[in-house]
Amino acid sequence: MKKALVIDDTKNIRTLLTTCLEMNNYEVITAKGGEEAVNEFKRQKFDIAFLDIKMPEISGTEVLRQIRSLKINTPVIIMTAFATVKNAVDCTKLGAVAYLQKPFTSEKIKSLLNEIEKDETLITDISGYISYSKKLIKENKPEEALKFLNKALAMKANDGQIYYLIAICYKRMGKEEECRKFYKAAQVFDYK
Repeated sequence: MKKALVIDDTKNIRTLLTTCLEMNNYEVITAKGGEEAVNEFKRQKFDIAFLDIKMPEISGTEVLRQIRSLKINTPVIIMTAFATVKNAVDCTKLGAVAYLQKPFTSEKIKSLLNEIEKDETLITDISGYISYSKKLIKENKPEEALKFLNKALAMKANDGQIYYLIAICYKRMGKEEECRKFYKAAQVFDYK
């Protein structure tokens, strides 16, 4: 199950988002403020985060700055009732993937989640590349899967599973010699 972090100092917003996300098969963790959010990011990995800009203690922009400095690449959706161009620019520079104007509806959240799930460029870690590649292989799109497997291989060259999946792609493409080569590499890394 995917995991989401909702950060907002308003209980009603946390409750609405939790309900929407749970209906879309997310396990939801909530935080009332920036400091609590940064601690949650340090403790566990999230697939997505909804972050309010205007909070007591630490602003949402500062939370985003801190998690990016910790090399945490979770896709973050910024929420605000006070949209400004400066906030949007600052948050986009820090890697926010979307900007959500308050008030919003559950339909808007569902639509946003669908857009984000379709956007494979938001994949930021090796497990994301591998799982997306498996999905593409099941859909019989080996050429597309290879692109993501090559990115995963660049991140971790000693992972036998990646070599095995590349072998499957080449097999589906009818390239037997490449298939055998990558299958042997998977065995070298004890993946059978």
